[in-house]
Amino acid sequence: MFFHIVLERNMQLHPRYFGRNLRENLVSKLMKDVEGTCSGRHGFVVAVTGIEDIGKGLIRDGTGFVTFPVKYQCVVFRPFKGEILEAVVTMVNKMGFFAEAGPVQIFVSNHLIPDDMEFQSGDMPNYTTSDGSVKIQKDSEVRLKIIGLRVDATEIFCIGTIKDDFLGVINDPTTV
Repeated sequence: MFFHIVLERNMQLHPRYFGRNLRENLVSKLMKDVEGTCSGRHGFVVAVTGIEDIGKGLIRDGTGFVTFPVKYQCVVFRPFKGEILEAVVTMVNKMGFFAEAGPVQIFVSNHLIPDDMEFQSGDMPNYTTSDGSVKIQKDSEVRLKIIGLRVDATEIFCIGTIKDDFLGVINDPTTV
């Protein structure tokens, strides 16, 4: 799920960036530092959409660096238990498969794959139905449901299932 929230961060800036472009330098450093990062509390920061406030700078003794409190708006991605996502399969093995939905990596155990799908080893490992009509392999697009997640300080780990109605392969790379 995507959310538009307001966050705060203390930004340290070297004196060489002071001058007419101070604000632009602060904004570009903020974008470089926070976009693509993950905080367990808020999720993955997708993009900074705006700056609400830049406070007064505080000079650090002995270094010359200045710390500015910055309040900014951003779009974050945070998955939830029970959420349905579309993901791309990145790895298949006999234990199940890994898929990615944006920055989130999701593991689907072989116990959470429909019973009619069998693991096929070889140069391109996959899960195939008994009649061969559906195949899950690397680069397949699947619709899955998140049934569990663990939130770490800098990462979010998810467990998913495709053993439910309307879940499973939505695009097979071999048929394209």
